[in-house]
Amino acid sequence: MIKLVVDSAADLTQDEAEKLGVVCIPVQVRIGDEEFLDGVNLQHKEFYEKLIESAELPKTSQINEFRWEEVFSEITADGSEVVAITLSSKLSGTYGCAVRAAKKFGGKVRVIDSMNACAGERVLCDYALRLINKGLAAAEIEAELNSAKNKIQLLAVLDTLKYLKKGGRISAAAAVAGELLSIKPVVSVVKGEVKCIGKAMGSKKGNNLLMQLTEKCGGIDFDMPYVVGYSGLSDDYLKKYLKDSEPLWKGHTENIPVCSVGCTIGTHVGPNGVVVAFFAKNGANK
Repeated sequence: MIKLVVDSAADLTQDEAEKLGVVCIPVQVRIGDEEFLDGVNLQHKEFYEKLIESAELPKTSQINEFRWEEVFSEITADGSEVVAITLSSKLSGTYGCAVRAAKKFGGKVRVIDSMNACAGERVLCDYALRLINKGLAAAEIEAELNSAKNKIQLLAVLDTLKYLKKGGRISAAAAVAGELLSIKPVVSVVKGEVKCIGKAMGSKKGNNLLMQLTEKCGGIDFDMPYVVGYSGLSDDYLKKYLKDSEPLWKGHTENIPVCSVGCTIGTHVGPNGVVVAFFAKNGANK
């Protein structure tokens, strides 16, 4: 048997993971003097309530080697093999910790660096489940995931520059100017790192730019996993995006999977962001 393990940066809730038969290890979150486990004693809605109220950005901690080893030991005890998928190594030391822990299990544990985050990591996990259910061997799954992950596109339009400024990713002057002009930044995960790849004035133009960028990379491969997501307390902005981008989906799907963006990326993008993740139809690397 092959079991799938992911970190909570993939934005799978504990309930979703349990239903799918996936082991989801929670990221530790510190907000002020309080510490939480993502998705365990801090749900996404509660996280955004605290994010909005807090003067300082929450801090997330990598999942350490001991925790990975503990989980690997537990789930290989019955002879199972493990495929583990982690948050991008460019964004966290979690991948390195998982690799070091895996070395203690004699090849029974394979660790894949998603080179992505949130919805982008999630669609790779969805694909891994497909491969496991098809009955592929662990080595075949590892090779296929490492190849397919290069086709993943994650694009997001943010409502505010405030949290990028707080995290030191843009200057205070740029943030003020952006807020005055109602600039909506569009970000992507490029070679494992979050990058700003465009700007638009107003949410409608931001959504249109998101649609243009989706088409530019060849469009969505609807035979592969895809998902849309939102950050914050409400999915109102997501509903508006889906209406603005209807031509992307019409005739291809009647059921668009939706996720809530959790604390790992939500800390930096803030509330009212919209994200779309998919495998590019043309298979082009980013």
